[in-house]
Amino acid sequence: MGQTEPGVSELHLPLSGFRVISAEQYGAGPYGTMFLAQLGAEVIKIEPPQKDGKGGGDTARAVGPHFTRPGESVYFHAFNLNKRSLTLDLNAAEGQAILRDLAATSHAMVNNLRGDLPAKLGVTYAALKDVNPAIVCAHLSAYGRDNARSKWPGYDYLMQAEAAFAR
Repeated sequence: MGQTEPGVSELHLPLSGFRVISAEQYGAGPYGTMFLAQLGAEVIKIEPPQKDGKGGGDTARAVGPHFTRPGESVYFHAFNLNKRSLTLDLNAAEGQAILRDLAATSHAMVNNLRGDLPAKLGVTYAALKDVNPAIVCAHLSAYGRDNARSKWPGYDYLMQAEAAFAR
């Protein structure tokens, strides 16, 4: 935090000492965990690796029109303030081992994945409770995890249109 004057204590943020792991992309998940990070939590953002030389990272990295450098949009930076980022393949055994190591010393696991993915990628309480029974797992998706639409992706504009909110 920098140097302070003698006798002046450093600012104590309410979530200092808390660790949150987040498998998040684009807007809703990163927006929510941004507040946790600003309140002092250590937020570790998990981003997927490239596959076959394509993609990789949070999809928001490519959202324009403004970029700080190639592959890093201002939009991405706006929602990921004060976070750490880790490229991790949650489909691989090595990635799962690292996730479980992180979960063992974390307070929360957050995701905003499509509803059918959290269980497959091991980011649910059922998957992590054996390494940390106190971990809190939060899931945010457009359609939930246990219905006919759980495999459907969803974004803000789509939800606004379905709720007749968009005009």
